[in-house]
Amino acid sequence: MSDELFLLGRVLFSLVFIRYGVLHLTKTAGSVQYAEYKKVPQPQAAVIVSGLVQLLAGIAIVLGIWMDLAGICLAVFVLIAAFLFHRYWEEQDPQARAAEMAQFMKNVSLAGGALVIAAVADGAPYTMTDGLF
Repeated sequence: MSDELFLLGRVLFSLVFIRYGVLHLTKTAGSVQYAEYKKVPQPQAAVIVSGLVQLLAGIAIVLGIWMDLAGICLAVFVLIAAFLFHRYWEEQDPQARAAEMAQFMKNVSLAGGALVIAAVADGAPYTMTDGLF
């Protein structure tokens, strides 16, 4: 039962990354506008690279292919996104600050989950490969 729960957890965890990875790559203009608004350097490239990272790492975790590498990539991605997009400490409006803090904390939590997946990748059930590292 725990093997099946781990597989289900991997699938559920990855859904958000697969969905937003696809959106970054298919509806690029809106994501680029938001990245420009948040003053992200090279917004077009950042959106495409982040879309590829999310999509490929999300699929890798679902399929169990080098989950350690995929988990580390997602953890780095969401931490970068947290600090670039959700700088709640800069917000003056209390509601905007609370909303950005929630998004920041969500990203930090996702990074933790991604690192847990990376940590248990080697020998994990229902995988196509062992961990790369």
